[in-house]
Amino acid sequence: MVFSTPIFKFYFLVLTLFLYYIVPRKGRNAVLLCASLCFYYWGEQIYVVIMFLSTAIDFTHGLLVERCKARGNDKGARMAVASSIIFNLALLGFFKYWNFIAGSFAAAGLEFMPVIEYIRIPHMDPIPFHLPIGISFYTFQTMSYTIDVYRGDARAQRNILNFGTFVTLFPQLIAGPIIKYKDLGDQINERTCSADKFASGVQIFMVGLAKKLLIANNVGALWDSYKAMALSELTVAGAWLGVLAFTFQIYFDFSGYSDMAVGLGRMLGFEFLPNFNYPYISKSITEFWRRWHISLSTWFREYVYIPLGGNRRGKGRQVFNLFVVWAATGIWHGANWTFLFWGLYFFVLLMVEKFLLLKHLEKAPAIVGHVYTMFFVMVSWAIFAIEDLGHLGGYLKVMFGLGGVPLADLTFFYYFTSFLPILFVAALASTPLGRTAYRNLSTREQQVMCIVWISAGLVVCTAYLVAGTYNPFLYFNF
Repeated sequence: MVFSTPIFKFYFLVLTLFLYYIVPRKGRNAVLLCASLCFYYWGEQIYVVIMFLSTAIDFTHGLLVERCKARGNDKGARMAVASSIIFNLALLGFFKYWNFIAGSFAAAGLEFMPVIEYIRIPHMDPIPFHLPIGISFYTFQTMSYTIDVYRGDARAQRNILNFGTFVTLFPQLIAGPIIKYKDLGDQINERTCSADKFASGVQIFMVGLAKKLLIANNVGALWDSYKAMALSELTVAGAWLGVLAFTFQIYFDFSGYSDMAVGLGRMLGFEFLPNFNYPYISKSITEFWRRWHISLSTWFREYVYIPLGGNRRGKGRQVFNLFVVWAATGIWHGANWTFLFWGLYFFVLLMVEKFLLLKHLEKAPAIVGHVYTMFFVMVSWAIFAIEDLGHLGGYLKVMFGLGGVPLADLTFFYYFTSFLPILFVAALASTPLGRTAYRNLSTREQQVMCIVWISAGLVVCTAYLVAGTYNPFLYFNF
């Protein structure tokens, strides 16, 4: 089940909120847990078993870590943390990467995989299963739990129903933002619900829904057209127009989902940290990654980069640590070589900035840094969006005018003029101008604006939901 469907808006959400607020406060987590499991079962069915397994394993490991720490058995606590991490990574690795690894070995013509000289694993055959939606997100969340308990950043949860609520919480279950237990544990046990918080949640949810339905889906149609074209039909301008469309699509698709998650959380009394902060106004790649998918970059910094040593062991070790982080960031997004290249692409850019370019960008006019950043970000989205290496190479050649391709054609001008209004709206909505204008209004004007926005947004978005075709969120694939 996804947020941008009539079934979710008018049936699931209404029923869940009704039950949530009529039961006593002590029963609300039970309602949330049941609702979240139904939400996941709707689309994944048998894979809901993974949720039960993750809940039971990590709940048990958290108690074990705390017990070992209380007895001064640090070695036992570390072994429990390691066991939890191995379980979660094995779960993620099997479902997300088994077929990728098997396919890579098959493509290389390898009939076996040597591990040690005298130990060989038979040829790995692909297994016909699909990737469970959200597994990349909720495995990272459950891994953070035992680590937080070990570090003393959170106490072990002793109520398995409450812990199950944390693991399965439907607003952010399948596409984030990634919530660390130390940030949400206290809210799982006790949270405040109010009319003002609920109203702000509805407003944020409607903003996210509009981002998805009115912007992401529409510019996505332009990218789909260019992605489906044969390389021989592309022009330089057309290739860049297609990538521009995907640049807006992925931002409004993913940030829209994140906004809806934050809004739903507020309706239920939770406060989730924001996942995006206008990344397309950045003036460097470093700044871009402080603003894009904040929960993921924060997770890698706290649970991978710093434990590896961060920047405390010299520049050489720091570079290695960053290499590991960005290789992992790429692979986290998908089981394909293009995602690994995408992660390493940003690693190279960030290293160039860190040791050479950043100090010059800080002194240059803002427009220089902005153009530089958006150029390399758009190239990165071409790498991200095209999973076939051969097609990717050809598409990049066209983008840079290699091979004698034409600059533009009638198809480009047709698409450009047809989609210019939505591209303009997307560009404007990518900046904080609207938020600034809203904050400059008086309290009364803000209230009127909210009523008008929510009412109009509900009508227009509902019309799109009823008349439109199904269009899942992009990050469900990761």
